[in-house]
Amino acid sequence: MSNDTHLTRLFQRLDAQRDVLNSCLPPKHEVNRFADDIFDFLFPINCQGRRKAAVQYALLRDTLSQLVAPVLPPVPQWRADVDDVVDQFCSALPTLYDQLMDDAKATLNFDPASESLEEVITTYPGFYAVATYRTAHQMVKLGVPLLPRMLTEYAHGKTGIDIHPASTIGHSFFIDHGTGLVIGATSVIGDNVKIYQGVTLGALQVEKSLAETKRHPTIEDNVIIYANATILGGQTVIGHDSVIGGNVWLTDSLPPYSIVYHQAKVSVRNKQEAGVLNWVI
Repeated sequence: MSNDTHLTRLFQRLDAQRDVLNSCLPPKHEVNRFADDIFDFLFPINCQGRRKAAVQYALLRDTLSQLVAPVLPPVPQWRADVDDVVDQFCSALPTLYDQLMDDAKATLNFDPASESLEEVITTYPGFYAVATYRTAHQMVKLGVPLLPRMLTEYAHGKTGIDIHPASTIGHSFFIDHGTGLVIGATSVIGDNVKIYQGVTLGALQVEKSLAETKRHPTIEDNVIIYANATILGGQTVIGHDSVIGGNVWLTDSLPPYSIVYHQAKVSVRNKQEAGVLNWVI
């Protein structure tokens, strides 16, 4: 069989797959642009008048309608369903804005390197990731499938921070640095929680049969989790006001006010051994 025949069959399969995807998925580049546009609408870099904001709002509504329509089930009253989702989402924008301002203030108040809310909003990848998560989570609460995950995966690629849109996160949430952070779908995080880069809130087992169970940990209020800590399990609860040190591995619950840390092993070489160092693990 010639290469041309192989290519023809491949193109036919690709065309069929493309038709399926186009019928049930919004365009990926439009989803990505919506994530940036809604962030820019809530936190405009340049001063804008009421008229320009109203135009932006109308465009966001129209874009959201186009993004939601392909992912909702094809029922006779689909247009009414799309309009209802868009109305409810837009009605939640003031609350969403207040939540995000609490997140930004938490960053400003806790991080000694931050000097203003403007700096947090425009430069902190953790804040962008949380903003996109809260946008996507609002859609999850409205029953919108797939689109929320597309939004958070865009933020994941942009920031290196992976927050599943179905996870539950309380007020005044602060992510510092954030690269490599993973928050699983059934994680529950309370208020005033602070998390650093490389932290994993994950599952003890990866089995499809557990899809409908709580697989990821619960983090209560006022907890700090430092870099590269791993906390696993749906029954694992980190009590409020606890501190989890860097590189800690946890699969058991902790009572409130706990402090857990990993202590490094230290040895001191004498002067004669201080030449070329060969590591032995």
